[in-house]
Amino acid sequence: MLFPTDLTSFLELIRQHGDAVYTLVFAWTASHALLFTLFAGYAAHSGALSFGTLVMVGWFGSFTGDVIRFWIGRRYGTRWLGSYPRLERAVQTAARLADRHYIWMILLHRYPHGIRGVAGIAYGISQLPWSTFLALNFVAAGVWSCAIVSIGYGFGQVSEKVMSDASSGLGFVMLAAFLGASWILSKRLERAVEQT
Repeated sequence: MLFPTDLTSFLELIRQHGDAVYTLVFAWTASHALLFTLFAGYAAHSGALSFGTLVMVGWFGSFTGDVIRFWIGRRYGTRWLGSYPRLERAVQTAARLADRHYIWMILLHRYPHGIRGVAGIAYGISQLPWSTFLALNFVAAGVWSCAIVSIGYGFGQVSEKVMSDASSGLGFVMLAAFLGASWILSKRLERAVEQT
């Protein structure tokens, strides 16, 4: 089957190609991650992925992505953003905030959609030392990975109880609604952060 048509066959496809899925989770968590990691948590509940392995892969993917963005900011600053003035302003604003509120920013920047890429570069151009960033980023990546995978896993438990007799097509619709609601919430959080 090239593309699954229902949730059960999709989860079976994930189960069959678990190593490739973990690689995708690592790559995705290094870039953005939220919705994909939520679904991976749901897949862990169904037994298609290992919960512990998924948390570790998400943790190290998230940590690695931010370390790369920090290095880019530290190495190149904002001079490469000259042709993107809006993005350059956002990065410089985030860097000023990071100089004052780096603990809270590092702990929370992964949650609102769209903030993560800017924040990682901003930490690099701020006055934040490498050692402080690495320590806080390691803790924050672990908390984020545990939280997001657990939320997806918990949604799997709730949806299983709610629809024990329903078809898996309904489960797929419920999962899509959950992911859509998560995306809308992250967009609203992003707008709220941009307005402050």
